[in-house]
This record gives sequence, C-alpha cells and structure tokens, in this order.
Amino acid sequence: MKQVVQNYKSGELAVLDVPVPGCKPGGVLVRSAYSLISTGTELMKVSEAGMSMLGKARSRPDQVAKVMQSVATNGVPATYRKVMGKLDSYTPLGYSLCGVVEQVGAGIDEVKVGDLVACAGNEHALHAELNWVPKNLYVPVPDGLAPRHAAFGTVGSIAMQGVRQGGPQLGEVALVIGLGLIGQLVVQLLAASGVRVVGVDPDPVRCELAGRLGAAACGDPASAAVEAAVAELTGGLGVDQVYLAAGGGSNQPVELAARLCRDRGRVVDIGKCRLDLPWNAYYEKELDVRFSRSYGPGRYDPEYELQGRDYPIGYVRWTERRNLACFLDLLARGSVDVEPLISHVADFDDAVETYQCLKDGDLKAVAVLFRYPRQEGEAAKPAAPVVAVPAVNVRRGPARVANTSVRLAFVGAGNYATSMLLPHLAQRDGVELATVVTTTALSAANAQRKFGFAEATTDLDAVLGDQSIDAVFVVTRHSSHAELTRRALLAGKAVFVEKPLALTEEELAGVLAAVEESGNDRLQVGFNRRFAPLLREARTRFGARTGPAHLRYLVNAGRLDHSSWYLRQGTEGSRFAGEGGHFIDTASWLLDADPVSVYAVASPGNEDLQVVLRYPDGSTAAISYVTSGPAGFPKETLDLVADGKALRLDDFVRATVYDRKRWVSSRLPKARDKGQNAELAAFVRAVRTGGPMPVPLESLVSTTAATLAVRTGLAGGAPVALERAR
Repeated sequence: MKQVVQNYKSGELAVLDVPVPGCKPGGVLVRSAYSLISTGTELMKVSEAGMSMLGKARSRPDQVAKVMQSVATNGVPATYRKVMGKLDSYTPLGYSLCGVVEQVGAGIDEVKVGDLVACAGNEHALHAELNWVPKNLYVPVPDGLAPRHAAFGTVGSIAMQGVRQGGPQLGEVALVIGLGLIGQLVVQLLAASGVRVVGVDPDPVRCELAGRLGAAACGDPASAAVEAAVAELTGGLGVDQVYLAAGGGSNQPVELAARLCRDRGRVVDIGKCRLDLPWNAYYEKELDVRFSRSYGPGRYDPEYELQGRDYPIGYVRWTERRNLACFLDLLARGSVDVEPLISHVADFDDAVETYQCLKDGDLKAVAVLFRYPRQEGEAAKPAAPVVAVPAVNVRRGPARVANTSVRLAFVGAGNYATSMLLPHLAQRDGVELATVVTTTALSAANAQRKFGFAEATTDLDAVLGDQSIDAVFVVTRHSSHAELTRRALLAGKAVFVEKPLALTEEELAGVLAAVEESGNDRLQVGFNRRFAPLLREARTRFGARTGPAHLRYLVNAGRLDHSSWYLRQGTEGSRFAGEGGHFIDTASWLLDADPVSVYAVASPGNEDLQVVLRYPDGSTAAISYVTSGPAGFPKETLDLVADGKALRLDDFVRATVYDRKRWVSSRLPKARDKGQNAELAAFVRAVRTGGPMPVPLESLVSTTAATLAVRTGLAGGAPVALERAR
C-alpha cells in the first residue's frame, strides 16, 4: 500500500510503498476514502523539517531539553547517534480520515466489514491507503453524512474540546482569535450553542467566511472594528470567553485576549501560539486561563487509546471518542457545515505536490482533502453517478372544475407571497381569496387585512378538509414544501407550490406517491421565468432550430444577510437547491427538452457554482450561479446560440435576437416582468376550466431531479446521469 511520509532531517516528502498493517485485536483495518490535511499542525511540521539543524532546535526547545538530559545521562556520542538516527527516519503524516472497514479484529462487535467509519490519531489515522485503528479512535459515520465531511471528525473534536473547556452558556459573547480550520469550527460550534461570536484574523477572506458561518462580526486584530464590535455586543463589559486558535510566534493574541475579555473571563488556548502572559493585565482581571488538550479526555492515555478501556460516562461525560461521535452527529444534522471550509480536494497520488503548493503559498487553503483511488478487485465505478428521475404513474381522475370563482387558500404569507403573488391574484377577476393559513395568528391577520381573505386561520387541517377550496398555494419555507404539497394533493386540491418542490429524492418520491394514490396530478411549481413576456417574445423571434444549441445563463445572486433563513442549509437545503430550479427550468423550456446529465463544480464553500446540463440532442446549458458579483451588475443574463442565430436576454429588461435581421425589444419595460402574473393567470385558468396544467408534471419532476443532482455531483466530483425510471 501507499503512505505519505517525511524525513525530518532532510525535509523530504514522499509517497512510499509500505506493508499493509496487520489487523490486531481490539481494532479494525480501515481503507481510506478521504483524509484531511491539517493546514495548521501538519504544515508547521513540514516547515520545521525544512529548517536547518539550528532552526529545528530553536523551534523545538522542549526536544533540545530532552537531548541535553540524554547527553548528561548517556554522553555525547551515544546521544548524537540516537538523535541522528531518529531524525534520519521516515515519519508519518495525517491524523483525521474517513474510510471503510476492511477487516475486523478480535473483540470488536459494534462495526462490521463495509461500514463507514471516521478515524482519529496521529499514529492511526494517517495519510495511507490502509490504517489499523483501535476501538476508541473510530466511530461509525451517521447515515447520509458524506465521507468527505466525516473526514473532518478529528479536527472537529479538537475544536469541540476547546469549546467545552470554555464552558459557553446561552447568551454569552466569545472572541475567537485565529480563523483557520480550527477557528472556523470553533465559530460554528459556539454559534450552535447560542453564543454570539466575534472573529479575529488578518486574512479578510477568512473573516468573510467566518461571517457566513455564524460569526456576528469579524475583523483584523489591528483594526478598531473588532473592539467596536465587542463593545457593542457586550455593552462595553468585554467578552465572556476568548479562544486562542492562532499559531505563530507573535504575542499579540494573548495581549488582545486580555484587553477584550471581561473581568474574570475565560481564556482557552487551543492553537500553538506564543503565551507570554502580560502579568498585570491577567492579574487585574483575574482571568481564568485554560488549556485544551487535543481531542478530549483519553488523549495520550495508552490504556484508553490502545487497549480500548473506556472511562465511565458518570465520571467522564465527553471522552475523545464521544467528542468524535458528537461532532459527526452535528454534521449529519446540519448544525455544523464543513463544506465551505474545503478549499481543495487532491488525488492521493498527488500528495507531495499538494504539500509543496501549500508550503510555498501557491495553494491558499483552509482545509484540503486527499481522495483515495479504488483498489484492484473492487467493482469498477460507473462513469457517472446516477440520479433517478421518477416516472409519473397516475390514473388521472376527472379534473375538478370551479363552478364560478376559483377559491384559493394560501399556506404561508411571507415576503414573496405578499409581494409577488397576492398583489396579482387580489386584482384578478374570477378569483376568491378564501383562506390564509400561517403558523402565527398575527401574520394571518395581516394578510387577511391587506389582501381581503375571507378567513384567516392557523388550522391547516380545516382548510384541507374544506371542500369549497379549489386550490392551495404552498408558500412556506423550503423544508415544508414537499409534505404540504403531498397533503394538499391527497385532499384533492390543485396545488401551486413555490420552488423548490422537494429538497431530497425521498421527498420527491413522496409527492409522486401522493399523485399516484389520489389520481390528482393538478400541480404547478413556481417556475415563473418561462412565462416572462419578454423572454417568450424573444423565443418566438428566435424560431425553431434544427441543430444543437448552447445556452449560457449567468445569475448574479449576490450576498444574503447573515440572518436569512436561506442560509440554514441543515434544514432548508442549500441556496441553489432552493432557487436553482428556476434557471434549470428556463434552460429546459428554451431547449424544449429535459436534461440527461448534470455536472457541477463549486468554489470553496459551494457559494459560487458552475452547473452544466446536457440534453438528448447534444445541446448544453451552462448556469453560472455566483454570489460574489457586484450589486450594481444585472442579476440575470442569458445567451442562446444555435443554427447561426443568437438570443440574448438582459435581466428581463431588454432582449435581442441576432439572425439575418437583428431584432431588439422595442422599448424597456417599466419594471422587470419575470412572469409571475402570466404564470398565475395560466394556473387559475387551468383550475377554472379543468384544462391541462401550465407545465407538464414530467417536466416539473425532471427539473427537480436535475436540481438535486447538483448536490450529488458536488459531493462526487463527477457528472451525474439523469435516468428516467420506467
């Protein structure tokens, strides 16, 4: 097997062929899927190895002291031979990985061959294809958690132990100094604990990342912004706790901690930074200085780590293994998100080049993963992962026809409903706004007063059971769309659900099961752009095509406010999962087909995406979804090229078609019309007449499956085939 090693004397890095470790009792043999490079600890070790002997001595005075003791005991020649022998040997790198159990040792019964596990330890979770890992240094990975995310288990446990040492309480304010990998995780763990966090780092990119991940404010340690933020959040009293997650030789972190901490506050050292405590500052405030030792209790205890002897939970609640399991659970539940921290994923065979790029500064990274190849004898991986597009199997019942006015019920009355949907419906003849349902009484009352609903309620069951209601609008948060749609379909209602229809393949299957069970396929998803008058006219002007087309769609989505519920990926899905269907549906409508494959790549954090869709006739659509663009740039621009013709749409205010004669939309509209009014008119007409719904259900399902495939593609790093079930 292959393993990454380093010669500490020469600094040489290599990927060596070494024997496969034996599977000893009390542990398991694990084949690595992903291992994590600690860009702090490991790079420090790599950098030290490249120093001169004098530089090594200066960087490790603790080891120099041991050498001097050995000289006193054994003499210079023996000590020299011992030290040189140790230096001129290969040492391993790595301590955090996720892999598959390949063999189970005697005495192990809680995992089996084939199970996915996260592993820890600088002697057992190495950058190697196979590792033997003792019982207390691995835990099973929760269902649904991606292996690349589970590989963060060890560093997550380090951050978690640091937070536990700080003893955070609800409502406190914390300062995190150093926003590298550990610091970013500490920020998220504190935010999940109900603590407001101020981050400190000289790197503005890391400050911006911490802000997106939950910090209330971030800034350079030399700026006045940090002190101002602390003063504002604490009323001038100072933070309750400080976490030192920085490295290096500067004493600035401990000095800043003393200045911004409150009287009798807590200072926790997690990183390896200089700790010349300014005595007066720490004494006058009587600051409580604490140290966090690696992953938690059990670390450095051979009986715990090697012999598998656990500590009784009544005496030691959080051991290093329990910390590891707890962190994975937080990941699986979406309380912590490590995807934004992944700056780069490298093939394991490129390990030496990756370390060199990190050391030289050519690769700027918070976290880097090694991805391991499959081994001989394993089943060949398919050319592309597959996401199934469920078949629509329904025995359609007779369409319900509204007798006179179409009676509508709204479930949800948030900003989009009250600004983009209800103003159009309230003015439309033949529509009766019957009932508005919200979870809070006041929001229902406000919608009733403003738009003239006949009733306002918080009782959804009563609305679904009201036979006089013809159609239900689902305009709630994303996580509830699929379930509310399913219930409304089973109740026999026509349903208009805002995008997305579903956040998972299981949710999509549940909606289609309701269609099949009820025979009710009267469903519309709020993909409004295909109804935009300007785009429809441009499509008509473009005309039919005979050859494949190429479409480019740039979406300048912009930044969200930190408080936006769109950022709650654990419950509401990613931002693209929420609104990406808009753009996929528009592309598919323009190309008059459903996609057959999806390929997605992302910037660190999955904020900026490039999604490429392929269609049956060879047409392609490239959707660039970016959040880093300037606010003054148009939100949506689209270009379509085929058969010597081109169509251009500029943010729904101007359209141009280039053919033998160029056509330009005659005048700019007074406002961007993205099709909501026309879409609602088509939906109401279908409900009133019993005619076909504005968009075929098969198309809605295909667009939803393609949107879900983006997540699959990002996780696997390969194109995803969309295969329609038969």
